[in-house]
Amino acid sequence: MQTQTDSPASPQHASSAPVASAVRDPGPGVRRGWTDETDPVRAAEALARTAGGADVEAVLIFCSPDYDPEALASALRSSFGETPLFGCTTAGEVAPVGYTSHSITAVGFPRGAFTVKSALIDQLSNFELANSRDLVHSLLGEAWTASPSPSRLGENSFAIMLVDGMSRKEEMLVSALYAELGSIPLVGGSAGDSLGFERSLVLCNGRFHTNAALVLLVGTTRPFHVFQTQHFTPTGTKMVITSADPSRRLVREINAEPAADEYARLVGVGRDELCPAVFASHPVLVRVGGNHYVRSIQKVEEDGGLIFYCAIDEGVVLTAGNSIDIAANLEAQLQSLHEDVGEPDIVLAFDCVLRRLEIEHRQLNRQISDILVRHGVLGFNTYGEQFNNMHTSQTLTGIAIGKA
Repeated sequence: MQTQTDSPASPQHASSAPVASAVRDPGPGVRRGWTDETDPVRAAEALARTAGGADVEAVLIFCSPDYDPEALASALRSSFGETPLFGCTTAGEVAPVGYTSHSITAVGFPRGAFTVKSALIDQLSNFELANSRDLVHSLLGEAWTASPSPSRLGENSFAIMLVDGMSRKEEMLVSALYAELGSIPLVGGSAGDSLGFERSLVLCNGRFHTNAALVLLVGTTRPFHVFQTQHFTPTGTKMVITSADPSRRLVREINAEPAADEYARLVGVGRDELCPAVFASHPVLVRVGGNHYVRSIQKVEEDGGLIFYCAIDEGVVLTAGNSIDIAANLEAQLQSLHEDVGEPDIVLAFDCVLRRLEIEHRQLNRQISDILVRHGVLGFNTYGEQFNNMHTSQTLTGIAIGKA
């Protein structure tokens, strides 16, 4: 099938009590697993029963940072055996029951319908643009060998990138990789640690890594469609970054005033009220190529500077964003996927944690979770999202995969 991509849509869950320890997809197709077991061994066993099996090509694991990574990795390897395991830590999970926390979501790709090839970028802080060519070409060579239709590799493949969300390397990495992938679309998410902003981990071949990124090249016989959506439109309120440290994604001054003070004034809150919930409800947008993209704020520094989730620089003009109906936007986006792949077998989603914070602040948890469950969405809450050659924030990026 010819793959297609959506541009971000202008105008787009939910801590709820888990209702079961594990959920199984009773029919053929992509396997779904979820557990809130706190013991790593029991959690791994539950996931293996629901998302594993001898006929599974590979499994994605999206886990809360509450679990001890070494203990969990050991238990997963023991329970899943030879099945390749990939994934990352999260800022929240999107499970078969909707939004959850302190849990693990798993997605198993059945062999025959999918091939999965992987590459780990270790020591990500030392990664250079020149490294991307060899990495991608090695992946493409493996995929070419494994593909039943190698001449159509660009039509029946997509790439997933999972990256340490504390690395600040996403922009360079996604741009370099996408340039080498040609017609193959790329989506992904930055690993989180439940807003701790200390350590986020990537899982590759059953072992967790920090300062790392994972690239998966997925070939499939199924129809699929990659997409990105957001629920903000620009307002008339402008702000200019007049002092910044791009290497740290730090903005010191906006409109020649201390950044935190000026941002708070422009969005109509007090400086002492600034917190993730305020940042989620009052994002700033930057215009690139005719489209507006969110540049979300992560936190306030003690000296009044603002740390962002995405790249930022002096001279950039920011526009205050206006939120529209996030539930209606999400429903419309997910419903439109049926036109591209039929009824999806699964929608794999990389959903910014700031969207979730806004949803919780607006008390829309149950409504959004119901939408996610109805459309078969699984994934995790991120510290940023990747879509082709862009690293963004406060968006939902994903892949809808049709049934066999």
